[in-house]
Amino acid sequence: MITIDNILETNRMITENKLDVRTITMGISLRDCAHPNIDQFCRNVYDKITKSAEFLVKTGEDIEAQYGIPIIHKRISVTPIAIAAEACKTDSYVPVAETLDKAAKAVGVNFIGGFSALVEKGFTNGDKILLDSIPQALATTDVVCSSVNLGSTKAGINMDCVRQMGEIIKRTAELTRDQDALGCAKLVVFANAPGDNPFMAGAFHGVSEAEKVVSVGVSGPGVVKHALEDLKGADFTEVAETIKKTAFKITRVGQLVAREASRRLGVPFGIIDLSLAPTPAVGDSVANVLEEMGLERCGAPGTTAALALLNDAVKKGGLMASSHVGGLSGAFIPVSEDQGMIEAIECGSLSIEKLEAMTCVCSVGLDMIAVEGDTTAATISGIIADEAAIGMINNKTTAVRVIPVPGKKVGESVEFGGLLGRCPIVKVRNNWSSEAFIARGGRIPAPIRSLTN
Repeated sequence: MITIDNILETNRMITENKLDVRTITMGISLRDCAHPNIDQFCRNVYDKITKSAEFLVKTGEDIEAQYGIPIIHKRISVTPIAIAAEACKTDSYVPVAETLDKAAKAVGVNFIGGFSALVEKGFTNGDKILLDSIPQALATTDVVCSSVNLGSTKAGINMDCVRQMGEIIKRTAELTRDQDALGCAKLVVFANAPGDNPFMAGAFHGVSEAEKVVSVGVSGPGVVKHALEDLKGADFTEVAETIKKTAFKITRVGQLVAREASRRLGVPFGIIDLSLAPTPAVGDSVANVLEEMGLERCGAPGTTAALALLNDAVKKGGLMASSHVGGLSGAFIPVSEDQGMIEAIECGSLSIEKLEAMTCVCSVGLDMIAVEGDTTAATISGIIADEAAIGMINNKTTAVRVIPVPGKKVGESVEFGGLLGRCPIVKVRNNWSSEAFIARGGRIPAPIRSLTN
């Protein structure tokens, strides 16, 4: 039974601790849009998206107004375009990206994801066209997000794609240099990518999903930090129990929004992604949660252990609050979107090497990290390979969203604005080359743990 104390507590979480529903994301299948003529395909895509998501934004706004729960973004994810557009007789999917951009703006959503390819074992013709199209597509659109899954525990790592993605990221940075390489902020490289993720830039509508679904991504690191403030000196069992209980409450708010959106839109409920997604706002930081456990600064020895506890407790608490938990679900550590992470980079307590270690135990991976513009494609590919290996071996989702900002050096910073925030240029140890390693190509074989049949 919902009591007045429950209501008052939720109100406090929203007004004082920055609890929000980060996104309502509608996933839409585009498989029935296939056509050999790319112009007709684009028309089919535009019509399908605008009809399916016509009331998505208004529904989110109505729920927000009725329940007083902030819903920050409304988003769309679609079938990976490398699959949906493969029948088209064309050598470029840039017109498809422009159509996605136009459709997203027509219905008023903040982002649309799915300019994507799934290539962990190799490339189809559609995959090759999609990869070649990414830099120009991200340079000529505003709200389109792109992702590439190039590794998995079952398949290994496609090192030919790893090499290519380093080059693609560099080209995307150059084509959007007048926006401080903003295109790279809309591009993420995955291993073990889930097909039901509502968060950008990695959202796409997986091939095993229903025709349409509505999924919700919740947030609330500020709420968790507030809950830990009264536990000075408490042992880690009590810390974990408190985080679990808090995650349960946060997830129940997301569950309410998801079910209400599903009912009003007449679209099946997909999943709740119970990730702690920070924002650049002060007090809404995963780094600050870790520091509340006793670390003087995020990045100090013990940070990885603290993050492991946080991630596990969030999952345990959230799983009790909803029967359909999916997506990424855990704690995010995007540098530019987390004020505590930014401060840790600037004071020298946090490095890209420590961030990589942290990705072994948290959701996703090296996220929203700005690096020097002259960082080589091979170095970026090496970073991707390392992160994909962590995901492959540990049977978890990992990702890289790195931004080589033209003209920027360590000691400078870049401002992206909004939820993307501000990022100091992070030092990369690239005095020694990865060129010959990356040039080998081929496929790193799947680990022994892939043989689970």
